[in-house]
Amino acid sequence: MPKVALYNQQGEQIGDVELADSVFAVQVNEAAMHQAVVAYLANQRTARAKTKTRTEVRGGGRKPWRQKGTGRARHGSIRSPLWRGGGVTFGPDGRENYKQVLPKKMKRVAIKSALTAKVNAGSLIVLDALNMDAPKTKEMVKILENLKTGRKVLLVLEGIQENVIKSARNIPGVKTTQAGQLNVYDILNTDNLVITRDAVTQVEEVFA
Repeated sequence: MPKVALYNQQGEQIGDVELADSVFAVQVNEAAMHQAVVAYLANQRTARAKTKTRTEVRGGGRKPWRQKGTGRARHGSIRSPLWRGGGVTFGPDGRENYKQVLPKKMKRVAIKSALTAKVNAGSLIVLDALNMDAPKTKEMVKILENLKTGRKVLLVLEGIQENVIKSARNIPGVKTTQAGQLNVYDILNTDNLVITRDAVTQVEEVFA
């Protein structure tokens, strides 16, 4: 079992925590992590590009010239896709669906691989508890400074803690999430992952 240091909010080491091999010491599968990140980013994407077809472009109701006798190619509308200023053939219509769905097993493998990679890199910080009496951004900044977390931090909580969430949401580079809502992109896109001891237990129960 991998063993990591246990800290309090003052940044003092107060003991050690043993992590489950089945979650925090698996073989890192880079291919699964890559696919999970690609799927996550694709699911954040919305269809915004929109082009007009020949029926939507304004004008072009009159035939530009008569069908025969001019020596030129026949045309029925100046808004044909063949003309400059005409409609677009097979362009985006704003209804594209970029959603990707990963198999559950692959998603679990990817998350466990990402957590293991953080442990191997020494970027996993376990807190005894993270409690705040009121939303105070300055206090949260001080806690992160005590832990020497770096600029990009993911705080993993055991449940919805409004005071902690509100204290962290205005700090650039800091994001909060719950143990059951972890995703590979958020785990990898941080300098350090800060997780409470209770959240570690939940993660092991969910992903073991």
